[in-house]
Parts: sequence; C-alpha cells; structure tokens
Amino acid sequence: MNTDSQAATLDFLTNPHVHGVPADKIVQIHTHISVVVLAGARAYKLKKAIRLPYIDLSTAARRLASCQRELELNRLTAPELYLAVRRIMREHNGQISFDGAGEMIDAVVEMRRFPDDALLEAIVRRGRMTTAIAEHTASVIASFHDHSPIVQGVNTLSALAEIIAMTETLLVRLSGLPVRKLEVLFAALRDELKLHAPLLARRAEAGKVRHCHGDLHLRNICVINGIPILFDCLEFDDSLATIDVLYDLAFLIMDLRSQGLPKYATLVMNRYLDISDDEGGMALMPLFMSLRAAIRAQVLCAQAAESAEENRASLLAKVRNYVDTAVACLVQRTVRLVAIGGLSGSGKSSLAAAIAHDIGPAPGARVLSSDRIRKRLCGVTLDSTLPDAAYRAELSEQVYAEQAARAGLLLRAGCAVIADAAFEREDCRRRVERCADHQKVPFHGFWLQAPPATLFARVGARTNDPSDANERIVRMQLDRQRVVKRWTHIDAQGSIQATAACVLRRLEE
Repeated sequence: MNTDSQAATLDFLTNPHVHGVPADKIVQIHTHISVVVLAGARAYKLKKAIRLPYIDLSTAARRLASCQRELELNRLTAPELYLAVRRIMREHNGQISFDGAGEMIDAVVEMRRFPDDALLEAIVRRGRMTTAIAEHTASVIASFHDHSPIVQGVNTLSALAEIIAMTETLLVRLSGLPVRKLEVLFAALRDELKLHAPLLARRAEAGKVRHCHGDLHLRNICVINGIPILFDCLEFDDSLATIDVLYDLAFLIMDLRSQGLPKYATLVMNRYLDISDDEGGMALMPLFMSLRAAIRAQVLCAQAAESAEENRASLLAKVRNYVDTAVACLVQRTVRLVAIGGLSGSGKSSLAAAIAHDIGPAPGARVLSSDRIRKRLCGVTLDSTLPDAAYRAELSEQVYAEQAARAGLLLRAGCAVIADAAFEREDCRRRVERCADHQKVPFHGFWLQAPPATLFARVGARTNDPSDANERIVRMQLDRQRVVKRWTHIDAQGSIQATAACVLRRLEE
C-alpha cells in the first residue's frame, strides 16, 4: 500500500468529527487489498493503492471504478448492506470531504455496518454453527447460482491451470514453507486438473460456468436476523469470478473443513446438490477445495508480509493450516456405497448426516435420501405432506430405482454414496447391493433397530423434516416387518453420536 498517497484519506475516514462518534468507536480492519473503517452505523471500504499481478488499484480513477463495480455486483446479493460509492475530494482550500468540489483523491464503498458477531466466521469461532444455518446458506448460494448469468466460451482448464501456476509461484516465494511439500501439492493439483479436463469442458458447455461470487469464504457471509447474506464478492476481475458454480461453492466447503467442521461442510454440499441437481460435478470437489485452500494460504501470506510483527505469527499459522487442508483434500480415500435402512424413527437420516464426512473422497459422501427423492418426483417442497397415494408401490419402485441409478453414476465418477431409505423389501435391498457390484466398489448395508416406543417418540418430535412418517406409519411397518438378512444390525436406540461411532468402527473393520 502506498501510505503516502492515502494518508490523507485514512486521516479523514478515521476522524471522529466526520462521523460524530468517539475516537475509540472507530476501528480499522486491514485485508490484503483493502482497509475497512468501521464508524458508528457505517462501514467504509477503501481500496489500497497497490499494483499486483492480478489487480491494479494504483490510481484514484482505478479505485473509483473498482468501488462502482463492487457496489453494482454486491447489490445483487446484499442490497441492504451496500449503500453508495463516496468520492473523497480535496477541496480548493485543502479540506478533505465526501463528494465535494475540487480534486478526487480516492473513493470508498459506503456500507451499512452489521454486528461483528454476525460474520459466519465469528459464528463458527464461537461454536454456534447449526444445521439450520448450514442448510439455509446452501439454499441461498444455490438460488444465487441459479440466477447468475451463464458465460459461454470460457476455457476452464486453461483458466484453472493459470491460477494453479500463479498460486504456486506466490506461495513458494512468500510462505517460507518447505518447497518440496508445495511442489508435491501443486503437482497433485495439476494431475487432478488433467484427469478432470473432459468433465470441466462438458460442464462449461452445459452452462455451469457463470459469473459467480468468486470469494465465498466464511468472512464473506454474514447472518442477519437468521438470513445468510453473501457479500464482498470478487469485483476487480470478472474473469476470476467467471467460474464453475461448484468451484464457487467449494470455497465455503473448504473453509468449514479447515476450521474443523467437516460435518457442516458435507451438509452444505449435500443440501446444495439437493436443490441444484448438480451431482454430475461432484467428482471435481477435491480439486476445487484443494485449490481454494492453496489460494487462501497465498492471500494470507501476502497479508502477513504487510502485517505488524505481533500479527504475523498468527497469520502464518493460518497459512500452514490452509496448506495442510489443501493436501488433505487430495488424499485418496475408498469409494464405497453405504446403505442405511430401518423403520421410520430409527435414525437413518441423522446417521447419514453424522457419518457422511468420513466416507469417501473430500468433502465426503453424497447422501441420497428416499424421502427427498420422493418429494422431488412429486414436485412438492420438502416441508409438504404427501397423501398416502404418494407411497403406493409403483411410486416407491420409482423412488428406489432413481436412488440406485443416481448412486451408480456417482460411484462410477469416483464419489462415495450413502443411500438412506427404509429398505423394508428384500428386492430393494438387493437392488442397492447390485449397484455396488456393478461399479466394483465395496458395499456396506446397515439395518438400524430401536424399540417401538423410541420410534414413536422420534417421529412425534420431528419438525421441518422431509419424512411424512407418523405413529400410524410406524405401526404399519412393525406389523409387516420381516427378518433382514446379510446387512449389519445396529442398536440405534441410543444417541446419534453413539450409533455413528459404532457404524464407523464397523466400516474401519
């Protein structure tokens, strides 16, 4: 940052008299390319006067244009936060003002300030991440991608290869990490990119490359009044934000995983895929997540180089964590099909959510739920209650057939799958077993058991659940229950954590 050229701007932005607040209520937050000044109910984002390989903000005119573009793009997802672009003017008498007469020396984006603890990063840090927040965030991102403009003619392979090369160069130069470790990581990234080149090309042709957010990590999502809001998108280079939608999503999933929340990372992925119907690209997630982690490490390296000594050690620790995450995302793990059956209330869906992150390549298994498939086939929302006719034999056959077909496609692509369904009938169990046989992957069938009183209590306590089962349905299931052979029987009357631990031990065996 050229501190000489922006000293007057920062003095003005941090002047208590400008904002009518005490000096101790004004806070500066420095990022790699910006300074955010928090003052009262407002936040002012100043672009640093820098020139980097991927961005040039060296003149006031360039910074103004960048601010205008940022306002335009972020109003698509956060209109309640992004208010205006304010010009910083030096008037004829030498005074600095907002939008006055004279010479423009800088520009800022004016935003409505939100509570510091509203950031998704802060929510995660305080241990307050919830299933509801994860699922709502996934739906917001899916809706945003669905409305984002498709961009044709993008060579995704070439663009990603360029990003890999630039990220490697900068990380090797700045991080101080063992060069050999970084060489191995980036060689693996290039191998993965080459492996998936045909899929990347097919997805570009199919309209999966769009103008996206581009910087969708935990610090760029906030939750206000229970609503996740995407903000601070990548505005300085349209080409860097014109990407595969799953590469956009991968930033958040990677960040959750890097913060020790792999369960929520997998949950976000599964809920996004439930809404977007984009399972065909799931095999790209290890590549996308690893590259996102490497990029995050590189950005923090650059930030550490500019930081005071007392902050540098903390930033470099984060760099090492992201590099470790990048490596871990590319670790080869067994592709397998896990089927979870049992009567309603036995805990099938809860178990699937609890173990998905531990099954298969990063970020974990795709959970194919019969309840969700049935609602989709019937064209209703997940919270809609279906009539008894929606559970007639022919429609149930269609549900199980689709579940098996989708599982086969995912397994063939190298993704792990959890099939979650009642699997009461022998022919349904046989079908899912054959699915694994055809793809030559390991199969594990688990049958969950719990006393009738437990089943009744669980279905009675459900809220916002895609299952329509109630006590009447459970009684019908109990009346027609038959012995389930070959699958591993699991006592599921205890906590979901205990059941998950038991199942994971069996899988390890």
